Amino acid sequence: MALLEFNNIGIKGIAGAVPKTVINNYEYTKYFPAEDVKDIVDKTGIYERRFADDATCASDLCYHAAEKLISDLAIDKSEIDLVVFVSQTGDYRMPATSIILQDRLGLGKNTIAFDVNLGCSGFIYGMSIVYNFVQQSGIRKALLLDGETRSKVYSAKDRKTAFLFGDGGIAALIEKGEQYGQSWFSLNSDGGRSSLIKMDAGGYRNPSTPETLAEKVVDEHGNIRSDEHGYMNGADVFNFVLAEIPKDIKKTFKFAEKTTADPDFFVFHQANKYMNDYLQKKLKLEDEKVPASVSKFGNTSSVSIPLTIVSELQGKLEGDKELFLCGFGVGMSWASAIIKTNDCYISDLVEI
Repeated sequence: MALLEFNNIGIKGIAGAVPKTVINNYEYTKYFPAEDVKDIVDKTGIYERRFADDATCASDLCYHAAEKLISDLAIDKSEIDLVVFVSQTGDYRMPATSIILQDRLGLGKNTIAFDVNLGCSGFIYGMSIVYNFVQQSGIRKALLLDGETRSKVYSAKDRKTAFLFGDGGIAALIEKGEQYGQSWFSLNSDGGRSSLIKMDAGGYRNPSTPETLAEKVVDEHGNIRSDEHGYMNGADVFNFVLAEIPKDIKKTFKFAEKTTADPDFFVFHQANKYMNDYLQKKLKLEDEKVPASVSKFGNTSSVSIPLTIVSELQGKLEGDKELFLCGFGVGMSWASAIIKTNDCYISDLVEI
C-alpha cells in the first residue's frame, strides 16, 4: 500500500493568486436558458469563478503567489533548493514549466526543478514528493507551486462542465523543523477509470488536427465540444467518490493511529457542494471544521485544497494545528494526508 510517513517537515507558509476577472455563474447564460443555468448553479453551489485572460497561464498565477510569499516571509531565495510545479495546464509541451519558473523567480542554477502532471489529487501528491526531497540533508527549503487554468480546458457549450471550473495558483514553502512533527499520506490511482475525466485529443496518442479542433454536438442533450476539450462523466465520478474516498479516509486515519476527532480542519477537493456535503455528512463533521471555497472559485482542480486554505483559514492556523487533506479526480487518482502546521503563515490573496 502507498502509505507514507514523514517526520519534522512541514509548510511554513502559503500564498495564492487568482485572476481578477470574476464570472457570475447565474449570468453565464450565452449558450443556455437562464432557468437551466439557475438549476445547475443551485445544484453545484458554484456561484462565482475566476477566469484567466488569454495572456495569463497557470505559471503566471504561481509566480505572483510565490513572489508574494517570499516577500512576506523575507525568504533568502538562495536557500530554495527545489521547485515542483503541479499542473495539467503548463506553458508548453516542452520545456517543463518549473524550469521556466526557476529562472523567472531568480533562483539559482543549482535548484532542482520539475513538473508533476496530475489533476485533483496533485497538491497532496506534490506535498509527498517535496517532503521526500526535503528530508535529505542537501535540501534547505522547497517551493511547491500548483496552478491551473481549467477555464481554457472545457467547452462553454457543454453544460456538464461549463459551470464548474475556474483558475488559480498557489505557492507553498516547505522546510524542515521539529515543530512540524509527524505527517501521514495515502496515495492511490486507478487507470481503469481514466475515461471518466479526459481530453481525447491534442496529445501524442491523438495529435491535433483540424478535425480534433472542430466543435460538434456530442449527445442527445445538444452539448457541444471538440475532441480537445475536456469532458467528464459526472455520475460515474460520483460513484467513484462513493466507492473509494470514505474507504481511503478510514485507511489514512488507521495508518496514523488517529480518529476523525483529531484534526482541527478537514480540507477536501472542491469538486462541488453536493459532493463535499456528502463527505462531511458521512464523517459527521461540524461545519466549522470543513472550510469551503467552491462557491466563489469553483473547481480549480489540484489548486482547490491550498486555495481553500488561503481563502478560508487565514488567521486560523496560529499555534499547532492538524489538517486532514483529501483530493480526488482525473486519472482516476486520489490522495489523503494528515499534516501538522505550526504558525503557518497565510498571505493575502493576490488578484492579477
